[in-house]
Amino acid sequence: MKIGKSKETRQLLRRRIARLICAAIVASLGTSLASLAAPPPTRDQAKRIYDRIAGVPATDAQLTAMTTAGDGVTAALIATQDPAFYNNTIRNLAMPWTNRAQTVFAPLNDYTATVVGMVRDDVPFNTLLSADLLYTADSASNVPPYSPLNNDMYQAMDDNSVDLKAHLVKATQSSLTGIPAAATAGVLTTRAGAAAFFIDGTNRAMFRFTMMNHLCSDLQTIMDTTRPPDRIRQDVTRSPGGDSSLFLNNCIGCHSGMDPMAQAFAYYNFGDTTKGEVAKLAYTPGTVVPKYFINSTNFPQGYVTPDDHWDNRWRTGVNQLLGWDPTQTGSGSGAKSLGQELESSAAYASCQVTRVFKTVCFRSPSNAADRSQVTSMIASFQANSYSLRHVFAEAAVYCEGN
Repeated sequence: MKIGKSKETRQLLRRRIARLICAAIVASLGTSLASLAAPPPTRDQAKRIYDRIAGVPATDAQLTAMTTAGDGVTAALIATQDPAFYNNTIRNLAMPWTNRAQTVFAPLNDYTATVVGMVRDDVPFNTLLSADLLYTADSASNVPPYSPLNNDMYQAMDDNSVDLKAHLVKATQSSLTGIPAAATAGVLTTRAGAAAFFIDGTNRAMFRFTMMNHLCSDLQTIMDTTRPPDRIRQDVTRSPGGDSSLFLNNCIGCHSGMDPMAQAFAYYNFGDTTKGEVAKLAYTPGTVVPKYFINSTNFPQGYVTPDDHWDNRWRTGVNQLLGWDPTQTGSGSGAKSLGQELESSAAYASCQVTRVFKTVCFRSPSNAADRSQVTSMIASFQANSYSLRHVFAEAAVYCEGN
């Protein structure tokens, strides 16, 4: 008769085997997780990382620090401490956002300085369009004080080559401009932002350029002709050139979504000196600025703006793909709440990360590996309190060899 193992013995063996399997899985998992953290760069890799982030050569001491750092991202963050990263890389990243020509060849201004300060201080970048925040020069800079009437402070910083990393200090717009804190909206209500996008026109420029600069989407790429047209203002003719089909198949695609959101800016205006106005941002709570009623005879039956209430009608339809945050309400009053709606979207996070990837890697994400890296960086951007500095480090590590 064949003698078998006892029941207790078989159970003991099963437990031992189970423990061995679990141990093997844990060891394998640990190896996999460890592989996700890039090792410290070689000296040649460190040189490339530093150059891509700061745009200037690293010193021997900096290279040594990078090659002995705990991992690749920690090493790359060393490069973000170089003043050139702020005075050149971040400044050049932000400057095109501040003007209609989208050129980097423009004087320093409060919009750009605020972006630089936020990156330096790791201020969550998902507050860029809503915070009561402004960066100005410190007292050691020996420049004129901040004024909402001119750009003299920042022009003097430019003229004197003031180090932005060393001499920018954090302040609030409400304390310097007289605009209530509840009406501030990050870079949208800086003097430079207002001068570029609130002057003349209909204030739609502020919405369009914000979408271009911070969600990487111009209106033509996200137009949706299925949204209702009831909030389109009177100045938009319903028969351009006598052809109503142009409106129904083209104009409505942008205006039906844009006009209900651009209503958030109904109390803002930047003065035009040629009209005898003061060249500063004006906020008139409860009073819609006259530009919202221009050309009312183009279509008298159009929408007459009563206040600054806005609604995001792109939360449904094709533009829900922009990834609107379900914790936001999709409607509100004023620029601050609209800024929060935009900066909380998936498109906003994707735009910032993709733009950094292009800046550091000198190319757009062009293959499956690149796109996977961008997806990973978006998740990391969100997990690291929206630190844009950290995104630069991750991109530089990824592109260190190409």
